[in-house]
Amino acid sequence: MNVAVAKTGSGRAVSDLFTSAEGRLPGSPAVIATRRDAFETYERLGLPHRRIEEWKYTDLRALVGELLPLAAAPDAAALASAADAVKAHAVAGARKLVLVDGVFAAGLSDVKALASEVGFKTLQETLEKDAGLLKTAAVDAVISLNAAMASDGVVLSIADGAQLSAPIQIIHVATAASASAFTRSQVAVGKGVRATIIESFVAAGAKAYQVNDAVILSIGDDADVAHIRLLDDAPDAVNITSQFVTVGANTKVNFFNMTSGAAVSRLQGFITLAGEGSDLSINGVNLLQKTEHGDTTLVVDHAVPNCVSREIFRAVIDDRAHSVFQGRIIVRPDAQKTDGKMMTRALLLSDEAEADNKPELEIFADDVSCGHGATAGALDDNLLFYLKARGLPEKQAQALLIQAFVGEAIEQIADDNLREHVIGIAERWLERRS
Repeated sequence: MNVAVAKTGSGRAVSDLFTSAEGRLPGSPAVIATRRDAFETYERLGLPHRRIEEWKYTDLRALVGELLPLAAAPDAAALASAADAVKAHAVAGARKLVLVDGVFAAGLSDVKALASEVGFKTLQETLEKDAGLLKTAAVDAVISLNAAMASDGVVLSIADGAQLSAPIQIIHVATAASASAFTRSQVAVGKGVRATIIESFVAAGAKAYQVNDAVILSIGDDADVAHIRLLDDAPDAVNITSQFVTVGANTKVNFFNMTSGAAVSRLQGFITLAGEGSDLSINGVNLLQKTEHGDTTLVVDHAVPNCVSREIFRAVIDDRAHSVFQGRIIVRPDAQKTDGKMMTRALLLSDEAEADNKPELEIFADDVSCGHGATAGALDDNLLFYLKARGLPEKQAQALLIQAFVGEAIEQIADDNLREHVIGIAERWLERRS
């Protein structure tokens, strides 16, 4: 018996969306064929929903509903608006690479300053020859959709032994309302490299837009790398980011994520410790209010022995906002002497705020030290009373306690300018709350 899958109106709209965008997407005929295969995978799976375990707490069918059309290439007015946003959100001293509505903007980027230290191409240039960057080991609906629709991104190669003199900041700017942007970037870090890479998401007047970003990061042996992600999208935006990370031997890696915007956001990271003796630190802060939904989902795969991983996350949740943390540590059979721990703490500022935590350990070795913990609670009434008794208004007293609560995660950022920049984002969120 032949079975035909009947598409709903929404399904037909998604198919039409890809068909209309296909002619604008970069790539050789082989790349276009890869895109079609990826989109067919997305069509078969559909938007993730609560019956899929990994998406149990972030039902995109309910939260998002439908995909928006691909944003048009930015015109002069969009680039001018983006330039103002870049000035407002650039980290002092960092070298900028700017994507506007999913398209690389050379005029707003510091390509010449980077050329002496870093190999650089755009995703568009890379896809003219090879579809390799559209393929990943992990497959789910949003990853497949990203592979099908990615319009641009940055491809960086940092040579062995390089000691970057300044951080690299990839800034995603949204200027088109009610449109979507799909970006995919790759960063290849050589042996012995010291580098800081920042990825920022900001809005320049755009509303109700959608972002689907993917980052492929490979880090060589004996390196020291920091990767900082700062999400400050418009309050009604949707942002889904997927990270694929491979870490070499005797390497130190520090990840940090701060979410302080977007109606719906999800960071899903797939990190493999593939070389012995490496040290992985992952810290994050969710600052959520109104009805915002922020999801952090991580899979840390200890594939070899003698590695350490630490995950520390903080969530501050006000009004009817919803924070999600899902963390899985996998210890492979040969990964003896693994030391992996994760801790998440949620601060609930209202009776309707919600925090869901789902830690998981999958251990297939017998000589390991692994653990996890989770807490959720309100501000300490005694500390609030102490501060108010000394003349501080209640909102200011709350702000001081919230700053102290998230400070442990932020203090893990080594670069002084970058740490002050992140503290400024947290302070602006507190001002909006007040």
